[in-house]
Amino acid sequence: MPRQARLDAPGTLHHVMLRGMERGRIVADREDCHAFVTRLGAGALATGTTLYAWALLPNHAHLLLRSGPQGLPRFMRRFLTGYALTYNRRHKRVGHLFQNRYKSIVVEEDAYFRELVRYIHLNPLRAKRVPDLPHLDRYPWCGHAGLLGRGTPPWQDRAHVLAWFGGSERGALRAYRAFLREGLPHGRRPELVGGGLLRSLGGWAEVRAMRRRAERVRTDPRVLGTGAFVDRVLAAGPARQAPQVARAHQLAQAQRLIRGRCRQEGIGLAELQMGSRRRRIAAVRSALAVHLVTQLGLSLAEVARQLGVSTSGIAKALARAEQRCVH
Repeated sequence: MPRQARLDAPGTLHHVMLRGMERGRIVADREDCHAFVTRLGAGALATGTTLYAWALLPNHAHLLLRSGPQGLPRFMRRFLTGYALTYNRRHKRVGHLFQNRYKSIVVEEDAYFRELVRYIHLNPLRAKRVPDLPHLDRYPWCGHAGLLGRGTPPWQDRAHVLAWFGGSERGALRAYRAFLREGLPHGRRPELVGGGLLRSLGGWAEVRAMRRRAERVRTDPRVLGTGAFVDRVLAAGPARQAPQVARAHQLAQAQRLIRGRCRQEGIGLAELQMGSRRRRIAAVRSALAVHLVTQLGLSLAEVARQLGVSTSGIAKALARAEQRCVH
């Protein structure tokens, strides 16, 4: 079955899940964790993406975020590509680090915002990375500590989250901590990450009850929300073509940049795109590759098409640029 297109438009609330290839690690030590969080924050600030909750575990990560003006795919591509290159270079490995397609679910905010903040921030405890809530308070690779005001990063919207728990900061923090404690016995929450019907109804008990009543409910595996919310999201289809429009704009911007750089350097566009290995042309191609991936957020495959070389050639150019930055 072909994969469904992502649902996204600027301002959409998403629960994003990243997993390592074949359940492998995406971070191996504190240095990797720091690099992951640094790139996450830099990408969020550069693309206007707002994060509310996040948790980084050895082989997966969860994010609750609102996509910015450039859309979710551009933010994720910029963040994941940069981090994967850094990780692979540091650990002397090749190949994909993440599963090829991260999972993103559009969220009905009123019904699920608080639940997802709790679910995501309790991840380190469920995974036994910390033994209890006092240790979670000090765990640096999760947004919980930031909500408590302990080194809140500039890209995490602490005020918006606390506003869901109370009008004053002290009261909101007290209510948030109580809400977190209430969630400790819940364990895994399949209704938050399961199939469309399970999500839309809020658990297996409701699914079974609906089936006994022979009722039909609109569902979609890309949406966490009630049937009515699913209807509204899918009905807004034309408005959710913004990422496609943004991608067309990106490509036009990339092509203008490539042509302008060729004119500036006095080289022919055809020569650049025909794989010439002349040192000067190779240097221009490498500089363009770095800019197109890290600044415009194009995929390695798209940059390879625009510059007339292989995807591995683009990856090598990025790795060389990363190495120069290190030294």
